[in-house]
Amino acid sequence: MDGRLATSLHTGFLVAVLGAFAWMTGFPVLFPSLEPSAFVLAMFPESEASDTRRVVGSHAIGVVAGLLAYSVFAAGLTMATPVAPLSVPGLRLAASSGVAVFLTVAGMLLFRVRHPPACATTLIVSLGLLSTLVEGVTILAAVLALVAVQRLLLTADRITAGFDAFESTYLER
Repeated sequence: MDGRLATSLHTGFLVAVLGAFAWMTGFPVLFPSLEPSAFVLAMFPESEASDTRRVVGSHAIGVVAGLLAYSVFAAGLTMATPVAPLSVPGLRLAASSGVAVFLTVAGMLLFRVRHPPACATTLIVSLGLLSTLVEGVTILAAVLALVAVQRLLLTADRITAGFDAFESTYLER
C-alpha cells in the first residue's frame, strides 16, 4: 500500500476510534489538537516524536498551563461567544492565551517533551473552550486513549509481520 494512503488511513482510524467513543458516551474527547497528534503518531510511529512520554507529557503540560492561565486571567469567559474589540474580556482572553502558550512551551522545553499540538491544547483550555478540571482530565484521557490505540496498532502490525516472516521462512518451502 502507498505510504501516503497508509498514513492517511492510520491517522483517520486513530481519530475515528475516539470519535466512536465520543458518539457512544457524549464525552468531548474530540478536540482540534488531537488530530495533529494522531498524524504525528501515524506518520512517525517509531520516532522520538511519537514517544508516549513526549505526547502525553506535552498535552498534560498544555492542560495544566491552560487551566492555570484561564483561572488567573479569564475565568468565566469563552471565545465561543463574541467579544467586543478592545474590551476588557477580550484583553483577559488574550492574556490567558499568551501566558498559557508561554508556560506550555517553557514546560515542554524544561521537561524535554516537545510536541507542538500541545500548544493548541493549551489554547483550547485557556480560551475557555474546555476549561474545567473535568474537561482537562477528559483531554488527557483522550490523549492516553489515542496513544493506547496507537500502541495496539503497532503491536498488531509487529505480530502480523512476524507471522508473515514465519510463513515465508517455514511454510513456503
